[in-house]
Amino acid sequence: MASDPLHIKGSIVIAGWELTEQFVLAGGPGGQNVNKVSTAVQLFFDLRSSPSLNDRIKANAAGLAGRRLSKDGVLMIEANRFRSQERNREDARERLKALILEAAEPPPPPRKKTRPSKGAVERRLKEKAGRSGVKKMRAKPSGD
Repeated sequence: MASDPLHIKGSIVIAGWELTEQFVLAGGPGGQNVNKVSTAVQLFFDLRSSPSLNDRIKANAAGLAGRRLSKDGVLMIEANRFRSQERNREDARERLKALILEAAEPPPPPRKKTRPSKGAVERRLKEKAGRSGVKKMRAKPSGD
């Protein structure tokens, strides 16, 4: 199944030859099956040299990947949530798809500078003066 292409969305498709899977022993529930069968999946994807993604998506994905990205630019996703190898394989591919979808989102629009209205400034200053007066009334009277 690693040889099947991974369709992300629209024109973004990762070819099967770019994905490498490795199966390792997984801990957790499963009885003796855990000790005998390699059910956990490590999915490797060379993010830095992938021809399927543009530079903006690669940069965003590298930031989102965090510690899962090696110094060589290889992304490793480990899936061991389920007891079957097939479900872990699907889980790893879905997590890679989710990461790339998040990286492919357009950047947020630039922030527009705004100023408070004149009435808002006046209300704030009036409220400050009121609090100041309350605090002055709490003080001990001066001995004049």
